[in-house]
Amino acid sequence: MLIETGRVVAVDVDGLWVETIRQSTCGTCAAQKGCGHGLLNRYSDGKRGYIRVLPGPDGTAKCAVDDQVRISIPEEVILRGSLVVYMVPLFCMLGGAALAAHWFSASADSSAALGAVVGFCLGFGLVRWHSWRHRHDHSMQPSLLDVVQIPTDVLSVV
Repeated sequence: MLIETGRVVAVDVDGLWVETIRQSTCGTCAAQKGCGHGLLNRYSDGKRGYIRVLPGPDGTAKCAVDDQVRISIPEEVILRGSLVVYMVPLFCMLGGAALAAHWFSASADSSAALGAVVGFCLGFGLVRWHSWRHRHDHSMQPSLLDVVQIPTDVLSVV
């Protein structure tokens, strides 16, 4: 279970909208300069992201806008989601290229390129359909753990 802290920006009847700040651990890694992930994080580190969070066991009654909350995301959801997002479009692209080259063998290269583009778009459509289909699946959504209590001495300083 991965746990993240964020700030509540909206409270709905069936969930919360939580703002999180993207943070990278690239500063502690030995391969800082030669890693593509580090290059991407230079542009996205510190940006805000908004996540829809399902109510936890206590519901959303104790939550208000600007509260700090802890949310949990199951690790297997991230692993499965990564596989779906990366592999489905890739396999559809390869399958589209192979089928188009096989069916239209007279112009195999151009038909393979067109088949790859069509397969890639089909793969993205399948990923979108998968996301839409599981949008209310509680086992695949982030959920609220608790509201983080800010110490009163911190509040007096602010």
